Amino acid sequence: MNDPTLLGIVAAMVILDFAGGWWFGGKIKNYSLVDAMWAFWIGLAGVIYAVFGNGNLPKRIAAGTIAAVWGFRLAYHLQKRIRRHHPQEDSRYQKLREIWDGRVQSAFFWFFQAQALSVLLLALPYFLVARDSSPWGVFETTGLIVALIGLGGEILSDHQMSRFKEKDNRPGSVCREGLWKYSRHPNYFFEMVIWIGVFLFACGSAWGWITFFAPLTITFLLLKVTGIPPTEASAVKRKGDAYRDYQRTTSAFIPLPPKSS
Repeated sequence: MNDPTLLGIVAAMVILDFAGGWWFGGKIKNYSLVDAMWAFWIGLAGVIYAVFGNGNLPKRIAAGTIAAVWGFRLAYHLQKRIRRHHPQEDSRYQKLREIWDGRVQSAFFWFFQAQALSVLLLALPYFLVARDSSPWGVFETTGLIVALIGLGGEILSDHQMSRFKEKDNRPGSVCREGLWKYSRHPNYFFEMVIWIGVFLFACGSAWGWITFFAPLTITFLLLKVTGIPPTEASAVKRKGDAYRDYQRTTSAFIPLPPKSS
């Protein structure tokens, strides 16, 4: 399949599905599902590019596998959380409802379409890999290793948090086990590592370097927008002094030895 056709088909699928997600979110009065859709579609776009691209087969297989494992795992993890909290909508989207009072439906429609655009942009590294016929090289090896380290760390940190919640579900409890002893958000840190790996992998392909915006965008969102700020604010509200002590002793992002309280 030629490049413009492949890009056009994926773009149409993403735009239409996010329009459908907006409609469904309005019906159930919960727009939180956009988070799971975002992860799922980046993963699926990467897989589609790998399957229908005309580039080097080993590179396509590796890139498609990274996309699938990252995207589908994260989407499943997010949808479980959304379903567990349903019908309560995530606090971020409740805040947006307040800001967009009087035009909630139309504003969220364009919000969903903005998320669709971000999917297409963030899936660009996978497209550039899938169309490139150059042989496997040092960038692919380095990128794959970094991405696998990130995936392993993210999966482990999510598992440790889930295990902690199973044995201690008190509202004020703070997880300080495993990776959470060294970082308040190890899952976010390793998310950044994954995207650095994807970027490095793409650098082995023609024009892959232009996707430097992908890890930078993800890191900015994690540090300043949808990641740490709302998560920390919610944790302090729910856990009070226990979480404030955690903030004093534990690195916010990069895993580091904890300080004495």
